[in-house]
Amino acid sequence: MAGEDNDNATTSQQQGPKLPQKKFFRQRAHVNIFNDVPLDYPVNPDQEDWSKLYPAYFRPLTEGTQTAASDAKRPLSPSAVDEAGSDESLSKRGPAAASTATIDKVPAQVEFADIGCGYGGLLVALAPLYPNTLMVGMEIRVKLVDYLQQRIEALRGFQHGLLLKKDAEWVDVRSKLMQEIEALEKPLAKDEEELHDNGETIRLVPGHYENIAAMRINCQKYLPNFFKKGQLSKMFILFADPHFKRRKHKARIISTTMLAEYAYVMRVGGIIYVITDVKDLFTWSVAHLDAFPLFESISEEELMFDPAIPCVINSTEEGKKVARNKGSKYLACYRRIEDPAGN
Repeated sequence: MAGEDNDNATTSQQQGPKLPQKKFFRQRAHVNIFNDVPLDYPVNPDQEDWSKLYPAYFRPLTEGTQTAASDAKRPLSPSAVDEAGSDESLSKRGPAAASTATIDKVPAQVEFADIGCGYGGLLVALAPLYPNTLMVGMEIRVKLVDYLQQRIEALRGFQHGLLLKKDAEWVDVRSKLMQEIEALEKPLAKDEEELHDNGETIRLVPGHYENIAAMRINCQKYLPNFFKKGQLSKMFILFADPHFKRRKHKARIISTTMLAEYAYVMRVGGIIYVITDVKDLFTWSVAHLDAFPLFESISEEELMFDPAIPCVINSTEEGKKVARNKGSKYLACYRRIEDPAGN
């Protein structure tokens, strides 16, 4: 019996982590956000225990105080390493430099939020591009949250296994971004999408997917419970539920009330990304954003230099579906500006 147990353990170790399959996590798209669903949420942002989602960045919450791991130090991104004037260029040191370099007195905190993240395609695509930026996917559908968190944990497992190999190949992040751009004109077949969505399982990436996580939350009720004033630098609202019926418009994720909350949690200079394939919803969203005094539209010329844009357009399951069906995508990006009233 002992021999069989050892054989089973060895087989399990050889198999390694397994990615979840979407077919076991399907859930209807529409959820009533006004229902009182029992959810865990902190009284204020200081009470949230982020160590459960980002164990590489935080120690467990103790006595109401969140402590960042490694004495409040966090990894530097490749660009930050270069700007620091390193004697050795990243091209020679490899992307591992992004995981080993540290900066003092900068406590880790979530800076990107994907509202209604679905199956997490955007987060997986952005993770290597911003390896030292913490991102969270916020979704109300429990099956999708379970899928995404299992997916992230599997990707971390693959990355940790690759770190043990001396000859493991690193992903060229810039090349990966170019592939995303090219994919915009070459929609994937439906049976190829899940394979494309998996993330890197045989090559190392900066950050090793330790910087992304998923949580179940009703953002239209509890967003300020998780984020402090001016905490977020990017917010993504991608292919949101259009709520076509007029009586359902109050449930749309873009509204005057919700924009006030988004403005509160976003820092000055932060960007909110909105994309949809529904022209009516796009017109609605742009009209509300244009009318709100704390956001200003960003020109197409400026967006050309934003590395997040290709991921926003093409990395989500809905984005791929629209491309496959040769539909239209409507994109708008707005910057958080100073309060004219000085508040």
